[in-house]
This record gives sequence, C-alpha cells and structure tokens, in this order.
Amino acid sequence: MKTASEPLPENVEQLKELLLAERQLNADQGLEIQRLKQSYQQILEQFKLAQQRQFGKSSEASIDQLGLFNEAEEIDLAVERKAPSEQEPLTDTRRRPRRKPLPKDLPREQVIHDLNDADKVCDCCGHDLHRMGEEKLEQLEFIPARIKVIEHLRPKYSCRHCEQQGTEVHIKIAPVPATPIPKSIATSSLLSQIITSKYQYALPLYRQESLFRQHGIELSRQTMASWMMRSSDLLKPLYQHLHALQLQQPVIHADETPLKVIHEDKSQCYMWVYCTGTDSPQNHPGAPPNIVLYDYHNSRSGHCARDYLADFSGYLQVDGYAGYEQTGAMLVGCFAHVRRKFIEAQKVQVKGKTGKADWAISHLQKLYRVESGIKHESPVQKQHIRQQQAAPLLKQFKDWLDKSVLQVPPKSAIGKAVAYSLRQWPKLERYLEDGHLSIDNNRAERAVKPFVIGRKNWMFSNTANGAQASAVLYSLIETAKANGLMPFDYMKLLLEELPRQPESLDYLLPWNIKPQKV
Repeated sequence: MKTASEPLPENVEQLKELLLAERQLNADQGLEIQRLKQSYQQILEQFKLAQQRQFGKSSEASIDQLGLFNEAEEIDLAVERKAPSEQEPLTDTRRRPRRKPLPKDLPREQVIHDLNDADKVCDCCGHDLHRMGEEKLEQLEFIPARIKVIEHLRPKYSCRHCEQQGTEVHIKIAPVPATPIPKSIATSSLLSQIITSKYQYALPLYRQESLFRQHGIELSRQTMASWMMRSSDLLKPLYQHLHALQLQQPVIHADETPLKVIHEDKSQCYMWVYCTGTDSPQNHPGAPPNIVLYDYHNSRSGHCARDYLADFSGYLQVDGYAGYEQTGAMLVGCFAHVRRKFIEAQKVQVKGKTGKADWAISHLQKLYRVESGIKHESPVQKQHIRQQQAAPLLKQFKDWLDKSVLQVPPKSAIGKAVAYSLRQWPKLERYLEDGHLSIDNNRAERAVKPFVIGRKNWMFSNTANGAQASAVLYSLIETAKANGLMPFDYMKLLLEELPRQPESLDYLLPWNIKPQKV
C-alpha cells in the first residue's frame, strides 16, 4: 500500500488496484473492529454473570425474579401510588399475626395457679369472693428423647423324665425374634432414628455420635455407618420393587448431581434421581404413584440412565443434557432451563433498557400462567386447554426465536439463550402431547435438593458401597415424604416387617399405608 509521502501512480489501472486494495483494507479493519466489539461484549457479559454468581442471590426465587411469574402483569405499572394527603390520617392497616393453636391431640398437663385462701376476700367489704371464670395460657413443653434397653429373655425347657431315664434330652426354647441386624443392639426404632437424622435432617454421623454420648451411650460413627449399610441391604428388595413399578409409569422425571466419593477411581461421581407423580399425595383416581429413587454411578455417561431405564419407552422429562439421548425414551424438554438462559441474558443488559430477553421472559410468563390455571385439572382436560391456549403462544415464541437468531451475536448471552431454545425446541413443545407431562423438570430438581442439602453437611461418601446405600435410604425417605408419611414411622415399619421375609411387598408400598398425624 502506498504511504502518504509516496506519489500516486499515473497509470489508471494501477490507481484502480490501489483503490480496491484500500477498500479491502478498510473492510478488513471494519470486520476486525466488529469482532473486537463482540469479543469485548462477551467478556463483559461473562464478567457480569460471574459477578452475579459470586455476590448476587444464588436463586431465581428472589423477590425480583418471583415478580416475573406472578399476576403483577395485570397491574398498570404506569399508575403511580397515591400519596397520602396531610388531611388523611396515617393508620397501620397491617394485621397482627395470630398464633396458631396447639394441636388438641397432644397430651396436656394442667398446672393451677390459685390465690391463697386469705386473698379470696373482697378488699372493699370483706365478703368471700366467688369464682367467675379463668384465664388459660398454653405453653409447649419439650421432653428429650428417652433411651431404654430391651432385654429379650428366652426361657429354656427340658424333660425331667427323659433326664432320669438317661435318654436324649431335647431342650425347647422360643425362636430368636426377627431383627433388622441379627445379634446387634440396634432396634428398628434406633436404626430409623439414625437414618432419618442423616438422610432427612442432614445430620452427619459424627454429630449423632456426639448426641448419643450426651445420653451416656458410646456409639461410634463407624458402627452407625456399618448399620446403614446393613439396613440398605435389608431395604433393597423394596427399592427394586419400586424401581420396577416406576418403569411402568407413562412419565419419568430425571436429573443428576455431582458427588465426591473418596475411595473411587474417578474424582467426580454422580447421584442420579428419577421421579414419578408429584411432590405430595394425589386425590384423583388413576394418578401415577409418587416415587422418588436415587441411583449412584461413578460417571455422568448416558449409559447410566440407559441402564437404569432399561426398556422404558415412555416420556422422560429432563434438562438439555445430551446423555439422556442414549435412552429409548421420548425426551421432553424443560422450559425452566430456557427461562434461566434468558434471565442470565437479562442480567447483562444495559441497566434501564429493555431488550429481547425481557420479551422472552414475559412470553414465558404467559405459558406458565396457563399451567397455573390448569394445575388441578385432569390430564385429559390439561391437554385440551394446552392445545387451545398454550399452542398459539408456543408458535409465537418459535417465530420470534427464528427471527432473533439472525439478529443477535451467536456468542452473546442472548444469542446463547436463543440457540439453546432452538436446539431443544422439539423436546420443549412435546409437553402438549400428553396431560401427564409438565412444562418443566422442576419435579426432579426439587427431588435433588434434599440430597444437595445433605451433601453440604456430610460433604462426601467414603466408598462406592456407602454411596449406593445412601441412594437406597434417600429413596425411601423421599418417597415416604411424597406420599404424606412420616419417614421415621415408615422406616421403623419397614425394618420391623422386612426381616420376616414377607411373600409380597405390596402392603409395604407407601401409598398403601395410612398416613399418621404429625
């Protein structure tokens, strides 16, 4: 290229070549500037998102985010709140919270605080006072757990006549009662207490060891860990029975979360969770049973889900993880993950300005509003209403995605959100096909949460066998909760009945057991 000090060529062709070279250089520089701007924008978005994850609220359940999916869109935000005038008195209209009465079925002990006989006279005239009523104050007394020793005595019997005749003497004694762990001091109630303390209330064994020591009981965490393994082996047939029933259902929700196992070949292991039904007992007939099962693997490979699901060919509702493609199930997407992508894009927008992310979140809100209105309907009615109300909204959203993908930088936050939605679209719109399906995979994500909370306390599993035992125990605890049972009572019942080796396990299924009052 010619410099400013160099004379221009007199040949016309040379001038044309020089001009074309100059134009090409300017075009290349323009492209480079555009690339650098996009790169800068991407770095800036990544920085804002990292800053948000580090210092912002970690959940979508913040006040700001919850406001995106309520009925606030019905309010005209342009209307300002009326300020109270000086003539209007300011009054506190808030209701004072009223204490909920204590349950009537709790045992009660009356303590009467009466006047002395000398005080039961009138201070004015000296006549005797008569009882006109009483004031009652109820207080809740906490009685710490009691520990007792049960001695099992088995008298022995022999025949005196046979002894005198010198014949063989047969000694008779009652058989040893069936116990969860033979020749152990652990009863079903003690095991149930340890299991629920760890797997329901996330209390690690070393803390339970300290609590038992306060009662004068030396019970090591190693012993309790061994008991958990033995209990898991005893409960495994019921776990397998629930697994077989789960594979018969039309819809399964699945998710996975990392788990650290000390004595394992791989540094990162995973606990998988599979759910059917809902989080709480269902009243309408024909509803799928509420089952929550965990499955441990030292890998996140798709073969883990494939092996667990076996020949399952129904609907499998999951997130965007590609490993589930290895299963033979019909995959259903999750609009909650789509929403999170656009929320991330919204966070990196210029403050005070609305953009494509706002439109997407608002449109997704309309889809969720449809689901809110039909949550108590039957599956058949859900499918009918979705075809009428949700299907047109989905078409609008798809048309907007097709248009937006050509307008936004592909590596930007909004570009990634749009691209993710388009990749998942066949799975996302599939929830219109069956009323048993959900708009998102929150059922499985809620089931993962108890395990995640527990993991924060006990941090890791020691061995793979321990992780597998935890999977069985977590499964029965969460399945009991989903069916309205008290986990302690349910585990105690299982540990009492399973040692007797019943021919059928159906009577032990949680939905066949009457829930007890809490």
